[in-house]
Amino acid sequence: MLYLAEVQKQKGGLLGGGSKTELKLLACQRTDQNWNTVSEEVIAAEDAGKLNDGALVLVEINPNRQVQRIQEAGRPLVNILQNFSRQLEKFKLKEDEIDQWKQSLTFQAQELNRREMDMEVRSEQLQELEDELQHLEQQKQAVDTSREEIERLQAEIERNRQELEGAWEHLRGEQRRLEERQADFQQGTVLDEQQSRVMSELLDRLSSRVAPTETVREHLHLAFELVERQQGTLNPHWQQLEQQKIVAAQQQEEVERLLQTFSDRQNAWQQAQNSLAQQTAQLQVSTADITNKQEYARILKEQLRSQEDLYQQIHSLATTSADIVLGQQADIEALQKMPLEELQKIVQDLQYKLEIDASFVHDQEQELTYKQETIEELQNKLNHASDHDHINLEMELADEKDLYQMLNETLVGQRRNMLQRQKFLKQHQTVMLRRQGHTVANEEEGNKINLEPILLQIETQRQQYSQEIQKLEREIEQIRSGIELAQGMIDNQTYDLENKRQELKAMEENLLSLRTATAQCWSRVNLYQEALQPIQDSLDGLRHKLQGIGESLAQVQETGDYQLQTIAQMRHTLQSLVFQPELLAS
Repeated sequence: MLYLAEVQKQKGGLLGGGSKTELKLLACQRTDQNWNTVSEEVIAAEDAGKLNDGALVLVEINPNRQVQRIQEAGRPLVNILQNFSRQLEKFKLKEDEIDQWKQSLTFQAQELNRREMDMEVRSEQLQELEDELQHLEQQKQAVDTSREEIERLQAEIERNRQELEGAWEHLRGEQRRLEERQADFQQGTVLDEQQSRVMSELLDRLSSRVAPTETVREHLHLAFELVERQQGTLNPHWQQLEQQKIVAAQQQEEVERLLQTFSDRQNAWQQAQNSLAQQTAQLQVSTADITNKQEYARILKEQLRSQEDLYQQIHSLATTSADIVLGQQADIEALQKMPLEELQKIVQDLQYKLEIDASFVHDQEQELTYKQETIEELQNKLNHASDHDHINLEMELADEKDLYQMLNETLVGQRRNMLQRQKFLKQHQTVMLRRQGHTVANEEEGNKINLEPILLQIETQRQQYSQEIQKLEREIEQIRSGIELAQGMIDNQTYDLENKRQELKAMEENLLSLRTATAQCWSRVNLYQEALQPIQDSLDGLRHKLQGIGESLAQVQETGDYQLQTIAQMRHTLQSLVFQPELLAS
């Protein structure tokens, strides 16, 4: 199991030995992204003696609480912190997304509640209109009844007028006869008793035929009152109709304003959509560019590995062949002249340094083996990982490969130096053994081949490849950062566009609802006006007819007065024609 630990070194006492190195366990890895604190525990670890006191390391401990592997924790902690920062950014984006969804749902709920309230208000208005229409129908029936009564009165007045005209014709005839009689009287003719009685009866009958107008005036006055009451009932409905027209006009203006706003926002959304398409196309170009650079970097890495293989083969050849030498060569003449004790001391120092180098190379090779195993484990996890963990595993795998590459490059130079030290030590040992009298196989130094120039040329090419690869990797990292930034911007813009599309959809639905409500309002106005206008026209027609009847009744009254006046004159004339006093009295 992997632990995060702190190196603690305890120096020995005055009588004790050397310092003691221990590891203080701080945290334990449960999963790839999960670390838990552990109770403070200290375990011995002599392998950590090369590390500084207080350094943080990653240590693998088996179930028997024995240390299997120690690794400096600097770079892995940076990776863990980077992953933690990425997770925090993802969580923040998720929280922002959840907040936006909450706001959208709240807005939709408020919109639904508003629409429900509008529907209830409109339902109540529709019910009121239906009640008003029913009331108007009743008023229309009352107006129809009044119109029939007025038409009956008008027919009766017309009949009385015709009878009055007949009486006038009869009166005019009697007047003519009276005038003829008066002419005869002036000639000396007088009326006898029978003629005088007949004339009196005729005048009485004519007086009784004068049409009475008081009853008709009462009916006409009642008809006018009924019409005015009906008009008073209709006036509030006309006022309400005007209010409905104002409301409909306001709703129509609101529809036109929302339509303009919807058109502007739709155009802005379309422009944002086009911009998003351009950014997506640019992202595809960047993706293709990074793919090409990654392929070129892969080719350079293969060439670099080939150079490394060639370098290793030459080193192996130099190690196994006695005719090939590398690097520094011992000064054989100087070694033969120096004191033997000094030569032995030099050989011991060289042998001690070689052992240190060999131990360090061995540790580095084990670390390289552990790195290779870690890379294989990450590769297996990556092959079976879900889309959610794929990116994190790729980044972790890339970091491990970079560490492996750096460690391997360092180890190549260390191996080379160790081989050179081995040969350099062997030259000193050969001279020392010869001077001590031991028999050593004769080696022809002059015929040996020095491959150091070739190795230097290969090393130069390797450095060029490494620099080119590092340059490509920096460019790839920059492009990848740009792609991640562009992808984030595209995701945000896509999210914003989706929100704006939902807003446009809600606005379109609201506009459609408002249009429907406006159309319904205008329909109610038109229906209301269609219902009121015939009633108003009927009332106006009745009022006009009643005014005509009033004028006719005034003419009839005037004619009746004139008729009575004429009858009085005829009585006076008749009295002058009557010879007998009793007839005159009658």
